[in-house]
Amino acid sequence: MEEREARSGELMEIVKMSFFGNPNIGVYAYANDEILVLPSGIGRDDIEELVDTLKVDAAIETKLAGTILIGVLVAGNNRAVLLPHIVFDEDVEYLKKQARENGLDVDFIVLESKYTALGNLLLCNNRRCLVSRLFSDKEVKEIEKALGVEAVRGGLVNMDLPGSVAVVTDRGGIIHPDASEDDIKTVKGVLGVTVERATVNAGVVYVKSGVIANNNGVVIGGNTTGPEVLRIKRGFEGG
Repeated sequence: MEEREARSGELMEIVKMSFFGNPNIGVYAYANDEILVLPSGIGRDDIEELVDTLKVDAAIETKLAGTILIGVLVAGNNRAVLLPHIVFDEDVEYLKKQARENGLDVDFIVLESKYTALGNLLLCNNRRCLVSRLFSDKEVKEIEKALGVEAVRGGLVNMDLPGSVAVVTDRGGIIHPDASEDDIKTVKGVLGVTVERATVNAGVVYVKSGVIANNNGVVIGGNTTGPEVLRIKRGFEGG
């Protein structure tokens, strides 16, 4: 079930939703402004609501490397979506085929790295990408080439998992509630957006786990409380 939050004027739309009865929707799906990649088995009404909220051109239902944890495995921006080396060749071909058939100008590129949870290790928008300090110089260059933006190494909240503790678009975003002023300055300096400290799903601090967002809309986990919704809305609307 989904629950639409009230909005006014040109404010960004926020929708609450759970997948398979689980509010941790961010671990299951990835979106940029053109595509939504998500597992099969989500209700058609919910998929239509997702497409309407995020205003994407296509929703692609699939598995990656035999798992439905798509949001954990992938990261990217409007230019390209990075996939971990564990994905199957047929996974990549299927995604590219779906993109072609829908007339989408987005590529799917496999990152040759031993690290697979790219969604937790990269925090990207269409300006730049903040990448975990775990990546090598070669991997950083590959990320830059694929996404068409500068990739900057860095951590947030004393962790090397920038993609798990924050979610950003080109408009704004949210970050772990324990983020320091220096963390917020890092996000602003690298990605060019102001972020709001927030939690999701009644206190979860790893905000990526409960959020799917692009420049058009935001979908949050079904257990997210009213005060959390207000902070999330303020963050993604750029303060």
